[in-house]
Amino acid sequence: MNTIKLSIKEKIGYGLGDTGCNFVWQTVMLFLAYFYTDIYGLSPAHMGTMFLLVRFIDAVTDPLMGSLVDRTKTKHGRYRPYILWMAVPFGVACMCAFFTPDLGETGKIVYAYISYIFLTLMYTAINVPYCAMANAMTNCSKERTSLQSYRFALSTAGGLVVAMVALPLVDIIGQGDVQKGYLGAMAVMGVGAIALFFVCFATTKERITPEETEVKQSVWKDLGLLMKNNQWRVLFIVNVVLLTGVVLKGATTMYYVNVVMDRPDLATMFMVVCMVASIVGAMASAPLLGKYNKPTVYRILIVLSGLLCAALYFVDPSNLTMVFALAIALSLVQMSTTPILWSMMSDVVDHEKTRSNRSLSGMVFSTNLFAIKLGIAIGGASVGWILAYSGYVGGSPVQSDEAVHAINLLFTVIPGVMYASLAIIMMFYKLDNAQLDKIKALLALDAKKNEGVKPLAHNVELG
Repeated sequence: MNTIKLSIKEKIGYGLGDTGCNFVWQTVMLFLAYFYTDIYGLSPAHMGTMFLLVRFIDAVTDPLMGSLVDRTKTKHGRYRPYILWMAVPFGVACMCAFFTPDLGETGKIVYAYISYIFLTLMYTAINVPYCAMANAMTNCSKERTSLQSYRFALSTAGGLVVAMVALPLVDIIGQGDVQKGYLGAMAVMGVGAIALFFVCFATTKERITPEETEVKQSVWKDLGLLMKNNQWRVLFIVNVVLLTGVVLKGATTMYYVNVVMDRPDLATMFMVVCMVASIVGAMASAPLLGKYNKPTVYRILIVLSGLLCAALYFVDPSNLTMVFALAIALSLVQMSTTPILWSMMSDVVDHEKTRSNRSLSGMVFSTNLFAIKLGIAIGGASVGWILAYSGYVGGSPVQSDEAVHAINLLFTVIPGVMYASLAIIMMFYKLDNAQLDKIKALLALDAKKNEGVKPLAHNVELG
């Protein structure tokens, strides 16, 4: 099997899909918790509970979506068509999530649940096939790492746009009515996301097609098969822990700037400089780190991320130079790990192929997206519950010392410890460069033998 190289144009086109996704999702990560407590009017406890309960739905829909896309056959491929089909519903869902209806307290709670469930379902429907498509574009692990670097650089660029224009758009569109402003800002973001998904569809191509001789089986048997893959289990746990920490920090950004730093005027600038640093980290990941063993590099960088994050706790919030410097360094280092992690998910797909002769790209990515959303739910719920326990009062110009301290811990020490703990979990991940070369050779051998011959399963298990 020849190594498939991707053009820069196609890598950019693929990455623009995540730019569009991040127009919506970064807004959710940065603003939704704050929107619900301080604009929409939910209590922190209600908000946190909702973030967690909705994940029970994902536990069913994510693997179902993964199974669906793995079984899809169209002239455009297995995964790519969903980017076209789901673009508009996803854009509409994000607008609905930031609408504040005049329905009374109970009605608003019900609407919040319905609109948030709609948003998370549409996110699943477009993001599972989008992520899985990387495996269908190229068979080369290094090319996939490069593809993910472009993806997350452009994804973060979408976050940068959000950080730069979201709050100004709220002011411009709302003219003092923040509820109207948030809805209008998200309408702009949603339309932009739809356009970029169309560009992504038009500029990418699926080239890797699984053999038709694969044995067909149910989604639950596929899921059971995947759960026996020890390398998949490692990455699933990593994603849950990582995203819990990411959301603890990300969801408290607005609280940290407004309450701990007491500088709401710096909110946009703070998010913008961190986003710029993240773009640099994502772009530097493949060229600087691509030749090294991914598990080793990931462990080193994630420990460094944890140390930088925790160090923020010991900095006087009025020392803007140190706060900004540490936040920038953290964003750069942490984002450089993201393409590596997502490339490892593609490697797990290849590993599963050598174990069971099943091409479970959609299932691998959908289950890991569930892990990500589970981490987001745990992180979001924890933020809500901890704020409620500490006595935080949404919209109040003055907060208690307990609330200020809780926000500081949520933004620094707690996620820092969680990041560093990932190095321990990653000690059980064994797909280094030597193993990946063996897997690639086995897949190439099977590709030749499978021409008219029953497929082979090598049952490759790693300790």
